[in-house]
Amino acid sequence: MGMRFTVVAKDAGTRARAGILHTAHGDVETPVFMPVGTAGTVKAMTQTMLEELGAQIILANTYHLCMRPGHEMVREFGGLHRFISWPHAILTDSGGFQVMSLKGLGKVTDDGVWFRSHLDGSPHFFSPESVMEFQLSLGADIIMPLDECVDYPASHETLKRSVRLTGRWAERSKKYFEANVAASREPDGSGHAKANNGPSLFGIVQGGTDLDLRRESALEISEIGFDGYAIGGLSVGEPKEELYGVTEHVAGWLPEDRPRYLMGVGTPEDLVRCVALGIDMFDCVMPTRNARNGSVFTSEGKLVIKSARYAHDPGPIDPACSCIVCRRYSRAYIRHLFAVGEISASVLATFHNLWFYLDMMRRVRQAIYFGGFGKLLGGVLGGPGLTSQSA
Repeated sequence: MGMRFTVVAKDAGTRARAGILHTAHGDVETPVFMPVGTAGTVKAMTQTMLEELGAQIILANTYHLCMRPGHEMVREFGGLHRFISWPHAILTDSGGFQVMSLKGLGKVTDDGVWFRSHLDGSPHFFSPESVMEFQLSLGADIIMPLDECVDYPASHETLKRSVRLTGRWAERSKKYFEANVAASREPDGSGHAKANNGPSLFGIVQGGTDLDLRRESALEISEIGFDGYAIGGLSVGEPKEELYGVTEHVAGWLPEDRPRYLMGVGTPEDLVRCVALGIDMFDCVMPTRNARNGSVFTSEGKLVIKSARYAHDPGPIDPACSCIVCRRYSRAYIRHLFAVGEISASVLATFHNLWFYLDMMRRVRQAIYFGGFGKLLGGVLGGPGLTSQSA
């Protein structure tokens, strides 16, 4: 295993837990939110800003990096960490979700996925093995196997096919991974590979909102054996009750001693509620995408800072927030930046939104450490929002 996971604290009343992911590029405290850096950059942010925000790990997308600049070029630079100048942990997804989203441009077979680039229409093929090769070239700390994520709603037969295919691809991915990674890891002195040397491979559970198929997928992926486990195929339009219900069941079926990653979720409330269900890792484009559209998260809920109602508002985005944006700039000024089309509008709004998410996760971890998670969860479920308190 290229990564170790240590659970250091548990909440008495829920499944919430705090832990540490020990990776080759530093320790990552969990529960953790991973900002999405699709093409090797978190939109509107520099790496220095991400470090100021306290980001421990970011996500990059294999599909987009393979289209531009190409995994071969990234490998020439010594891997993604050097190419983007990010010395901390990186997770790369398989690109499967993006390929499946290319409506009319892709075709799924047992061997893999044929598709045409959204850039120029050029033909490409992703197989479980090639996706492993691409991600090993990128040099991420955590990599994901190719899986099939289907739309919501989907028929039982469609979901069943997806589960079967995801399982077969998972086996092929692990076989390729082990053949191409294990021999390259440095020994620890006893003849065994160092636990945090090189990348780790996570398995992905599919099955939509069908609990029987989800259980089948979870048991199959667990049997294959991975360094961590992800729940895919959620936050694609299903009701919140089903999102939480599926997450609760699947988390309970996955190995206790491995990190659990809920892919593509979600709102601040989603994150806190799913931590309570036993999830350790999250990613979502929501804080960055919303920021670029002028929507910001506050302790009283979301507000659209572009609205004319804030044109003369001298207060900060969120009076309860201690980020540099809220300490320095007024709602009126940020609203003005959006009104005149200044790039800095997206920069400031994105910085605030990422601070809100990352600070929230810091407080979640602290609450688990010191026995206050139940109170925090109750405030989220019964209150107007989340308060940002970090200095």
